[in-house]
Amino acid sequence: MKIRYKWTMEFPAYLATMPMHAITEIHGEPGLLARFRLEIEAFDEAARNRLTAALDLAAELHRDDRRVREPYLNHLLRVAIRMMHHYQVRDVDVIVAGLLHDAVEDHPAELAGADTTDPTAAALAALADRFGPRVARLVGAVTNPAYDPGRDKHVQYREHVAASLDREPWARVIKVSDFTDNGVGVIHTIGPKVARSAAKYRPLVPVFRDLIARPDTPLSTAVKRHIFAQLDLAEERFSAILDHAT
Repeated sequence: MKIRYKWTMEFPAYLATMPMHAITEIHGEPGLLARFRLEIEAFDEAARNRLTAALDLAAELHRDDRRVREPYLNHLLRVAIRMMHHYQVRDVDVIVAGLLHDAVEDHPAELAGADTTDPTAAALAALADRFGPRVARLVGAVTNPAYDPGRDKHVQYREHVAASLDREPWARVIKVSDFTDNGVGVIHTIGPKVARSAAKYRPLVPVFRDLIARPDTPLSTAVKRHIFAQLDLAEERFSAILDHAT
């Protein structure tokens, strides 16, 4: 599914600085696609083509997926835009991996074909063939493994995040953008998922504080301060939701 045709729509100039959840509420997926186009204008043609190819693949893989009230692609767009705009990321591999960070976990068969004994490994190999081994490694670092059904799933999730991101500094950047979209954006979710998400994500706030504060996390001091402020906001929202639930 090609998405370039939507980029021809006209949007107001303030779209370039408008908060992403506001773009989502007012303009929906076409507005986020237009904002993505504005962000990638800073890159050269080869990088833009690569980023567009990753977005096209993400749009195709997730075309039938939804996140409560919106197309799943909106989440992937916000993750990538946040990295470019707020985190000042110019590493194309990282942004490509951000667009495709859920592809292997959610759609391994579509990436690799159904006839394989290890869909995850095959899907990562397919990504490596298409976008390079570094992209596949970054996506692999943020892909959840199969969990032990006899243990608490949320505990295993937190253990995986801490261990996997410990050895992949750039994967921390992708994952914290994903976490911010899920965490700070929790107020844009409705129904019983709100409390479940807050309970899942609140214990991760100190984990991300530690990971982002590390000297090898490849972000500027100003960007790290911005992320810490977002983590503060997420923690406030989680606490308010869970306090109200009890």
